[in-house]
Parts: sequence; C-alpha cells; structure tokens
Amino acid sequence: MMGSRSGANTMRSSHYGALQDIVDSLYADLGPKDAVRRLEVVVAAEAADMPCDLMEIINLLPPGSYTRQRLCDQLNSAIGGHAWGQVYGTVE
Repeated sequence: MMGSRSGANTMRSSHYGALQDIVDSLYADLGPKDAVRRLEVVVAAEAADMPCDLMEIINLLPPGSYTRQRLCDQLNSAIGGHAWGQVYGTVE
C-alpha cells in the first residue's frame, strides 16, 4: 500500500531513506561547492527504481545545477509540501 496515494502519511515506507541514498551516491566524490545537474539526479533515481511518489518529488526539481545543500533544500521542500517526511524521510 505504501507508495500509493491512499496510504496514511504516518507509516514509514520500505523506501524510507531511499532519497538519502541517491543524494549520498551523487555527491560521494564531490566537495561541498561542487554541483550535479538535474538530469543526473533523475537518471540516478530512475536507475534505483524509485517508487512513483519519490519520482514525483525528483521530477519537481527545476532544471539547473545543484550543490548538495541546494538539492537537499529543494527535495525537502517538496517532501514537506506532500507531508511525506515521516513516510520517506528527508535528506541532508
């Protein structure tokens, strides 16, 4: 049921922390001022076979380049807007 829009937003998904894994992998060999492009984020999420809800969050990213902090701010804003913080977790 998790990953569907009918689930409660208080139950932790089996995909909890999956976005953090994507962020960690994208910036593993980069410094704090280095940036990745939106396309890299989308491709990494697709390769990780993210559920529809998390792909929706990724697809909300505007085009551009993102430092780790900027990407986390954007993702957390979308996660918070959907009230999915407890379901999928936030990123840092």
